Amino acid sequence: MKIENPTSRDIADLAGVSQATVSRALRDSPLVRPETRARIQEIAKELNYFVNRNAAGLRTHHSSTIALLLFDETGGENAEINPFFLSMLGFITRCAASRGYDVLVSLQQLTDDWHMEYQASNRADGLILLGYGDYLTYREKITALANANTRFIIWGPIIKEQPGHTFGCDNLSGGYQATRHLIRTGRRRIAFLGDTSARNPEQADRYRGYRKALHGGGIDIHDELNVFADNREDLGYAAAEKLLTDGHEFDAIFATTDVIAIGAMRALQDRGLKIPDDISVIGFDDMPLASQVTPALTTVQQNIREASEGLVHSIVALIEGETVESTLIAPRLIVRQSCGGQPR
Repeated sequence: MKIENPTSRDIADLAGVSQATVSRALRDSPLVRPETRARIQEIAKELNYFVNRNAAGLRTHHSSTIALLLFDETGGENAEINPFFLSMLGFITRCAASRGYDVLVSLQQLTDDWHMEYQASNRADGLILLGYGDYLTYREKITALANANTRFIIWGPIIKEQPGHTFGCDNLSGGYQATRHLIRTGRRRIAFLGDTSARNPEQADRYRGYRKALHGGGIDIHDELNVFADNREDLGYAAAEKLLTDGHEFDAIFATTDVIAIGAMRALQDRGLKIPDDISVIGFDDMPLASQVTPALTTVQQNIREASEGLVHSIVALIEGETVESTLIAPRLIVRQSCGGQPR
């Protein structure tokens, strides 16, 4: 069939549906049945129809852009970005493109007018927020976004009465899986390296999972084996060094990120300790470097593809006026050489 300058109305007439249904189908909206989507997309292909996004944006005040805001963990001191978030970028941009959206990547400046800089100025139709630094301060910014009716999705834990929507990992389950594995391989004095405070709810949930596994295994909790470490390799090194210098007995380390774990491994090796013969180590994230260090790091995997696609589908659903529920994905323990012994 051939129609000069086909429109969405032409597609709607041929498919026997409304223009709104055509619009949703061409954006792969799950609100349209799969067979209807396929029929509409096939008709659009036969007509050589494509969406003029610039014209559509002028009519609807939509930019067809998602802003991906990465938190600057260095306070502006350098250009380092959390490696886990970097590993998500490719999946996020690819998934967004498949839904007809561009991605604007920027560092979060934590100003009070995010919505003025992005959604209200038509730079982006919605925001994906990765990382947050001090959560107690960040909560105020989230509230400001919600009060401005900004569409946003947060990568993080589900927190009671938190404004907005969350897509994240079940950190409590991940902490439990890691610690239970260490217990099953015979470890009894398991150190915890990370942040257990309310300022870092993701790591605090991992700590709760750690304590739950120790309690379930009938193992006493030794507070002296809980050492603070922020998400930097040098601080992971310093935390492990503190345990060794203070003379505390421990036969395993559960670190709340791979970055902290890798720093701790380097400290142990500098002291002449063998991993895992002397001390087992488990991290969290399964970033690409985890499988490349020596020995390869056992870790709790947050599925990067599932996380990225979940964030994009959630923010697009919000943009299109659909109902969104906060969601946690299940983590999975990836066993490598940094943990010795066979589970019992």
